[in-house]
Amino acid sequence: MLAKPNFYVGKVPVYGDLILAPMSGFSDLPYRSICRSLGSSMSYTEFVNVDELSKGRGGSPRAKQKLCYQPNERPVVFQIYGHDVDRIVSVAQRLQDLGPDIIDINMGCYVKKIAERGAGAGMLRRPTLIAHLMERLVKTLDIPVSAKIRLGWDDENRNYMEVARALQDYGASLIAVHGRTRSQAYTGEADWDAIAEIKQALSVPVIGNGDVRTVSDIDNIKVHTGCDGVMIGRAVIGNPWILQRRDRQEVTLTDRLAVVRRHLALNLEFYGVEKGLVLFRKHVARYIEDTPARVRKIRVPLLTCERASDFESLLCSLGSEMNEPLGVSI
Repeated sequence: MLAKPNFYVGKVPVYGDLILAPMSGFSDLPYRSICRSLGSSMSYTEFVNVDELSKGRGGSPRAKQKLCYQPNERPVVFQIYGHDVDRIVSVAQRLQDLGPDIIDINMGCYVKKIAERGAGAGMLRRPTLIAHLMERLVKTLDIPVSAKIRLGWDDENRNYMEVARALQDYGASLIAVHGRTRSQAYTGEADWDAIAEIKQALSVPVIGNGDVRTVSDIDNIKVHTGCDGVMIGRAVIGNPWILQRRDRQEVTLTDRLAVVRRHLALNLEFYGVEKGLVLFRKHVARYIEDTPARVRKIRVPLLTCERASDFESLLCSLGSEMNEPLGVSI
């Protein structure tokens, strides 16, 4: 008997309630593959600037690389951002030919150079523009359209209900909500009450995001907000096991090293040996956080080695630690 979907995005079924958040520099194909195998139920790409996708023949090489995916990642969500409605719609129409299941518009990025140009969270200041964009996208595309938002520009402009209603009224099939304003970035506490208010007011699925760091947080945000799914960002970096509902201290070094090796192999295959190893360093630094002192002592060598064989030798040197729980510091 087939499992029942947890929810639908338009007609796209989603099996599961935990989702790796789209994160620049982290939610690439290699890490999405790791997270998908451990329980992430949707694959959001890194966000891509529509201006980059308008360059040359179909966009810059880096932009196109961000949109690479594997068939077993479905449902696949292409996340894009921009400030010009015509360009967003034109690019989204072309991207549809690449076979994503959903197109998502980033309306949550707080970075100054993006938001102050009117893209990302900068869109939140213009609900009428959001409604116009969503209406155009829904009329143009044959696949569902979604959006990821914050609660507003700042504490004086928390217009999340106006934005959420505009998105739904003009055809959005799903809304993911980070429970902070643009000005907060990642400071302060995420406002789960606001996410609950949005969920209660809308009929489309609502994904909750913000301050989910442990397995108990997953349960708490679901109960508190009634959200259909939980999107986890920073807490997944170096700890993809949270998507299996396992906290860091429950993961043995055996499990940790198996995923480190697999992740490195995927990086080398996707980016090439030299670039793949360099880009992997930021991941390995997080994989070995909160580990026994005898493990942490190789942190610097891991972050500076220049050959995959040297990396593997360092991992092998941890053989005597293989069955220690990682949450124990000694």
